[in-house]
Amino acid sequence: MNNQKGFTLIELIVVIVILGILAAVAVPKFVDMQGEAKRGVLNGIRGSLKSAVMMAHGKYLAGGGTATSITVDGATVELAFGYPEASTANLTDLVDLDNLTILATDADDFSATSTETVLTVTYGAYSFTYTEAADADTPPIVSAVAP
Repeated sequence: MNNQKGFTLIELIVVIVILGILAAVAVPKFVDMQGEAKRGVLNGIRGSLKSAVMMAHGKYLAGGGTATSITVDGATVELAFGYPEASTANLTDLVDLDNLTILATDADDFSATSTETVLTVTYGAYSFTYTEAADADTPPIVSAVAP
């Protein structure tokens, strides 16, 4: 009787097929890790901006509710109806974006641009907008991060 040790060809093929199926299921999950990281960075900036806007409005109210600007960490933040105006300078001062470090390979993917009343922050394929207050009764709108 012949005692052979090892795997048969069929067993080897079955293992390869199972590994292929696992790879086909797992790879798509990990393919967009960079995109999800960029989305996470923007969500962090968005959350910081929302908190900073409310704190700036609180400082405006505590000061009597008549100021057109406030000082935050030594920087002047311009206000519209008691809320920060939609400008890249205000965003940089409120959220302290000067200390945000983005890898050189991704630095071109990050931008903050503003029009008269809307600030758009973009990182890769993701972005959110900050629309300044239209009047004293309407707070600013910070949109969700969208692809």
